[in-house]
Amino acid sequence: MQRVFRRPFGRWVLRPLLLAVFCTSAGSAQIRVDAPIPHSVGQSVSPSFEGWHPNPDGTRSLVFGYFNRNYEERLDIPVGPNNQFTPGSSDRGQPTHFLPRRQTGTFAVVVSADFTGSLTWSVTSNGETIAIPGHLRPEWQITALREITSGNTPPVVRVHNAAGPPSQGPGGIRTSWATKVAEPTALSVWVSDDGVRKVRAAQRPPRFGVVWSKYRGPGSVHFDPSDPEFSSVGRAVTMVTFDEPGEYMLRALAWDDSGGQGTIMAGGFFCCWTNAYVVVEVE
Repeated sequence: MQRVFRRPFGRWVLRPLLLAVFCTSAGSAQIRVDAPIPHSVGQSVSPSFEGWHPNPDGTRSLVFGYFNRNYEERLDIPVGPNNQFTPGSSDRGQPTHFLPRRQTGTFAVVVSADFTGSLTWSVTSNGETIAIPGHLRPEWQITALREITSGNTPPVVRVHNAAGPPSQGPGGIRTSWATKVAEPTALSVWVSDDGVRKVRAAQRPPRFGVVWSKYRGPGSVHFDPSDPEFSSVGRAVTMVTFDEPGEYMLRALAWDDSGGQGTIMAGGFFCCWTNAYVVVEVE
């Protein structure tokens, strides 16, 4: 049976796998509630609405991520009835390849400042449909482009060319590329950061990095490595190999000392990382 859920999943820390409540009054019995056993495969995907943030041009960005309940299974769900936005266009740039576990702030949907109502993302996987609305309610505003407590901003990312268009924040930019099946090809990225650190990180040098992953596409993608080292000029090179022809999209996640994709959203904080996307035509 297919079930539909509408719930604000994703803004808060996941609850422990086991919840035990002990009653201290005389004669009361212990109450124990067990959460589902973790599974490697066969579980569903929950979209998550992380919140929204204003952009310098006056628009607003609705930021989404997801939680793949599987510990190992990577699900491929094409845009369509099982992976869609409503109302309007079903394709709002969402992923079609879902990595295991919690993936925070994977993409953003830009809307006007006077947008009202909601955009709902629904995903059907392993017989379960889960839908989550994105909106501009004031209490869901996040600080994605500048961390209030430290002034830290997300890393700046450029793909292919050190002088190319920059990407900063969850919205990201899209560039294009072409290669051939089974032919390892070098993919370069340049990342720069403001060097601002949290107080607890003040005693160590500033840190930042980038992680590549498949975002869309018909076949497997191999990254060697997926988290490359940076040179002294901020360049990192990854060898990428595709096993099938077709159109792919790759995602680069650049992070700094604020924590990559850790649980850092509580209290409205949502900084600092940057998305960049590469559309690849594989012959």
